[in-house]
Amino acid sequence: MTVLLYLVPIALGLGLLGLAAFLWSLRSGQYEDLDGAAVRILDDSDVEPHDPAPRA
Repeated sequence: MTVLLYLVPIALGLGLLGLAAFLWSLRSGQYEDLDGAAVRILDDSDVEPHDPAPRA
């Protein structure tokens, strides 16, 4: 039963640490542009078109 005296504060501390990390990520803008990465992966504007060798 005395092990609960150690486990409950550790669990509460880890929960508060996770909550603090989540709130920090909200404030720093981590969730602002959720669709941007999905669209950016499809953009090929920086790739030069392939020039096939001329056929003789």
